[in-house]
Amino acid sequence: MLIVILIFDVALVAWSLHLMEEAYEHREFSLMLAGTLVALAAAAMLVVYFLMGNCMSYLMSVS
Repeated sequence: MLIVILIFDVALVAWSLHLMEEAYEHREFSLMLAGTLVALAAAAMLVVYFLMGNCMSYLMSVS
């Protein structure tokens, strides 16, 4: 499952970089904001995945 999430994360980061390049070319703030939000979503998805993995392994060891 980690490989699928990592591939999806790399795709999100590539898309955010593309949005930011377009924003720089066209001088549009909205595209820059969209690229930043996509990059933050990719980072948050990894954080949540690792936190839930640790939480689930802890809950399995307790019961």
